[in-house]
Amino acid sequence: MPDYRPIALEEPTPRAQLYADCLADATANRRFHRAHDEGTSLLVFTCTGDPARAFYDGLAEWSAQIGSQFQHASRTYRSTSRVRQNLFGVDYCATDGTQHECALTLNVGEFVR
Repeated sequence: MPDYRPIALEEPTPRAQLYADCLADATANRRFHRAHDEGTSLLVFTCTGDPARAFYDGLAEWSAQIGSQFQHASRTYRSTSRVRQNLFGVDYCATDGTQHECALTLNVGEFVR
């Protein structure tokens, strides 16, 4: 039988605030879209401006530690995990040196198909 008790919660870390600020910017500006493959449905939230710059900067040490910074099409990317095959389901930020943008994914399942 499943355990239906609410899960234990903890205070967020400073890195969690980067997510919250980016999601707030994306939702306030209605910058979210649906993405899917055969078995996974995502909502992808895109923030720009100050929240994206803060998230990108906040990823510097982490990306260096796990090897998740890369160059592509004149942009520098930093992701929260290493890209294995493509960017599907990967949270990342990118910059061309002047503008910053981050894409954060939320796995939502069949409900949004």
